[in-house]
Amino acid sequence: MLDSVSNNTAATNPNAPAYATESKSSMGKDAFLNLMIAQLKNQNPLEPMDGSDYSAQLAQFSSLEQLQNINQSLNTSIDANYLLAQSVNNTMTAALIGKNAKIAKNTISFDGQKGNSIGYHLPAQASNVEVKIYDAAGKLVKTFSDLDTEKGEYKLSWDFTDDNGRKVSSGDYKFEVKAKAMDGSDMTAAQYLIGNIDGVRYSNNGTSILINGVEYQVSDVFEILDSNNNTTTNEEE
Repeated sequence: MLDSVSNNTAATNPNAPAYATESKSSMGKDAFLNLMIAQLKNQNPLEPMDGSDYSAQLAQFSSLEQLQNINQSLNTSIDANYLLAQSVNNTMTAALIGKNAKIAKNTISFDGQKGNSIGYHLPAQASNVEVKIYDAAGKLVKTFSDLDTEKGEYKLSWDFTDDNGRKVSSGDYKFEVKAKAMDGSDMTAAQYLIGNIDGVRYSNNGTSILINGVEYQVSDVFEILDSNNNTTTNEEE
């Protein structure tokens, strides 16, 4: 309806301002109103716009304005809900300070801290369990052997020394739990880091936690432990 009136306007009044038809799926209410006013100014006086057509366009304009107001209100509400959720999340994360956490990672970043705890879970009785630690180049630097083989969860402390007792260099290290089942086949043991949350950091990238001075994303945490958990400890010899 608007297109036909616009075309008629251009035919009867060549000097009328031209309004290009855009391929957008929506039109702003100001542009819609300006188009209606231009149609009224440049309509053919011998064939004026029908009253019902004008009423229909006014109804369209009213609907457009209401939809845009609703959209703006929804966007404002979404932003407010996001800020509220972020504030609640930050408050809840701060309450985790002092608790132990399991981190779904098998990499350890060493930057001078005293030690780190490696966690693993044996789903069944094993015949042999070893934990091997490799540097960033894939070189084996530390092996823990003769570990407990009973079914259960274990925590192993590493003081960042190699098999010769020398302190390793700063950098990233990867650990791997190698377990054998009673029939000699390989057993898959869940492996993770365990540490005490000693701080929370807020940034534009979200909320993160600090364990032994190392930053981890909250999404890396898959379990929060009470300080008096029943995890068996394998101390380093």
